[in-house]
Amino acid sequence: MNFRKKTGVSWGCDPRSIENGTLLQDWLTNEGLAKQKLVLDRVESGGRGLVATQSLRQGERLLFVPSKFLISADSEWGCAETGKIIKEAGLPEWPTLAIFLISEASRGTTSPWFPYFVTLPKTPSSILQWTEDEVNIWLTASPVREKALECIRDVTETYRDLRATIFSKHPDVFPSQVYTLEAFKWAFGILFSRLVRLPSLGKLALVPWADMLNHSPQVDAFLDFDQSNGKSVVFVTDRAYQPGEQVFISYGKRPSGELLLAYGFIPSEFNAHDYVELEMGLDNEDPSYDAKLTALEEHGLSSYPPHLI
Repeated sequence: MNFRKKTGVSWGCDPRSIENGTLLQDWLTNEGLAKQKLVLDRVESGGRGLVATQSLRQGERLLFVPSKFLISADSEWGCAETGKIIKEAGLPEWPTLAIFLISEASRGTTSPWFPYFVTLPKTPSSILQWTEDEVNIWLTASPVREKALECIRDVTETYRDLRATIFSKHPDVFPSQVYTLEAFKWAFGILFSRLVRLPSLGKLALVPWADMLNHSPQVDAFLDFDQSNGKSVVFVTDRAYQPGEQVFISYGKRPSGELLLAYGFIPSEFNAHDYVELEMGLDNEDPSYDAKLTALEEHGLSSYPPHLI
């Protein structure tokens, strides 16, 4: 289940497009990516994803994306002046990466990351593309409604702060027609849906090609950085795949509401990590109050404040 709204960015592609996948894979291969057993294709779940080109066994290691392809807060900026201003400003990791994405994407073919950016969705499936009215209508009874509104407001406020403190002071470096609120929401939408924490590397990063893998709540395979074997991003399959089958990873053991907030979709298959929060408390006029209080205390709980179970 996806929700999309048109944005004002001039880069990227249709979220279901695979036409630029060959350009991305050829670029990565020419720059040192190992021969792949996966190919980008249209899929029923996720619109597009990586599909096995041959039989894959359980426990097989795949991808091997070299570390030089990782986009992180310490990546080298294509525009040195932009990078210098942002580094001197000492911004947190997320806004730094958002500005990096806008800076590089807006440079078009002059950016070394061009083959990657042309595969990114022009309109990310992100809660940031919703208006507050849409959130209130579509999530009216959802426990994530307030979190969704907070997310939209936080990103909008971060953009306004940056416009007042940095962008407006360097209009030649941060032209207003490029560094728009729509572009900022696009960048954060990309980060929400594609940024991963690599435990062995201890950093957040975008991983071209690997980020074409879709999530399944039935899978326990995760991306990680292999310090040996060429220092690359890999994952180990937790099941076998046949040629033509979509290969999945896990974005974490998250309920559907969290997946909607972070990635902009709700799984079409059963999600064992879903739960409902029930607010419960004890009435001291209840004849069974003492027994219920004892039961709560035996489980490390008390009768006040109300508990989320």
